[in-house]
Amino acid sequence: MCVESDGCEMEGCSSSDEVHTLSGTMSPGLKSNPDLRSCRTGHKFRAALLRCRSPTAAAGILSFGNVLNYMDRYTVAGVLLDIQKHFSVTDSQAGLLQTVFICSFMVAAPIFGYLGDRFNRKIILSCGIFFWSAVTLSSSFITKEYYWLFVLSRGLVGIGESSYSSISPTIIGDLFTNNSRTMMLSFFYLAIPLGSGLGYILGSSAKEAAGDWHWALRVSPVLGMTAGTLILFFVPEPKRGSADQLGGRLKTRTPWTCDMKALAKNRSYVFSSLASAAVSFATGAFGVWIPQYLFRAQVVQKAVVPCTQEPCSSKDSLIFGAITCVTGLLGVLIGAATTRLCRQKTERADPLVCAVSMLGSAIFICLIFVVAKKSIVGAYVCIFIGETLLFLNWAITADILMYVVIPTRRATAVAFQGFTSHILGDAGSPYLIGLISDALQQSYTDSVLWQFLSLGYALMLCPFVIVLGGMFFLATALFFLDDRDKAEKHQNFPQTKL
Repeated sequence: MCVESDGCEMEGCSSSDEVHTLSGTMSPGLKSNPDLRSCRTGHKFRAALLRCRSPTAAAGILSFGNVLNYMDRYTVAGVLLDIQKHFSVTDSQAGLLQTVFICSFMVAAPIFGYLGDRFNRKIILSCGIFFWSAVTLSSSFITKEYYWLFVLSRGLVGIGESSYSSISPTIIGDLFTNNSRTMMLSFFYLAIPLGSGLGYILGSSAKEAAGDWHWALRVSPVLGMTAGTLILFFVPEPKRGSADQLGGRLKTRTPWTCDMKALAKNRSYVFSSLASAAVSFATGAFGVWIPQYLFRAQVVQKAVVPCTQEPCSSKDSLIFGAITCVTGLLGVLIGAATTRLCRQKTERADPLVCAVSMLGSAIFICLIFVVAKKSIVGAYVCIFIGETLLFLNWAITADILMYVVIPTRRATAVAFQGFTSHILGDAGSPYLIGLISDALQQSYTDSVLWQFLSLGYALMLCPFVIVLGGMFFLATALFFLDDRDKAEKHQNFPQTKL
């Protein structure tokens, strides 16, 4: 039996249980007292509400918020062709939308990482969601004369979404441990490809239903505000390191300079962050340009006519979005299952599975540009296999971080890993691909075939970057066991230097 602060008994609790209050703090359970009054209807409702705040429910809500984060991010990519026609911008100017978004995202990430290691995390998450939802909704009313303002709005959205991506995995890391943490992080990171795919589908479907691409930006904000409210009421604020039963032995705060020095010396963390940058480079470029590339391929095959006015065909965005959803599900599930199986054979299973999947993905992504001119179906098959292998490592990379970084600096580690992966990855890749494509088109601006080939040549940069990422994961495997043991030793003996 537990007691809330108003002296009302709460059913379903033992004397040793803890109660999660709506403020995110933990109040210890008390023994039942015969003088306590029975709960009124309102108190019973509140008790039931508190019982709903289980770790599994919290992980589900956080994963839902992550889906919305990525869905909002790629809704713009789903209607990019319409945006280009509406604002009359080139490939490089269109790629600037994602670049500005990611730049603001990565600059804000370290700030939120610092805050997430020191203050109430769910409050920061909720404020971030409410902020980007409001900005996205407002951006849907920007007129064609103010493209710079539309670009600026994507930068502000990046700041809001940065708070979520930097902090939410650390809450899951403090609610679960070992294989259960791997499974929950897999579920959480499934949101990346699932949300990305749904972004294409939402953007295309909303545009088709309303006959105006602006409506694609008016759906996710409503869902975002719903997610922010759910986080406030149903997600607890666990004590840092509580899942590892280290809460009493770990400092709640460590100097920021100490955190950064320790992370810089953590070789597994550094190499896995560089590998994540390679993944981000490829996924960022693909997310923006693959639907356009496939549309141009069909124009070359004379299966469709070029788009000269809005609304443009959204079939390729819908198909690519559906493929991304399915491959994301398969990739994360296969990655989690494969890692659990390989851990029985080698303790270096996590980085090795990531390395093999990256190298395999590069082969099939290369084949996309070989077969697209002749067969769109063949290109989709290569995309399906390549993306599945690429998405294998999302949750595993997060699990590597949880193993080699102590709980009190995980939010900072997640934030700076995000910063590194974005500044070296998708912050510049969409713009760079568009820039290369524009440069190659200058000699043959009116050639439909050359528009298709130039974009394909630009995208061929991605497989080479993916191979480089696979090499970084192999380097991670060399130092993984040593860094993991150091982190465990420091958790058990906090005075040990890392």
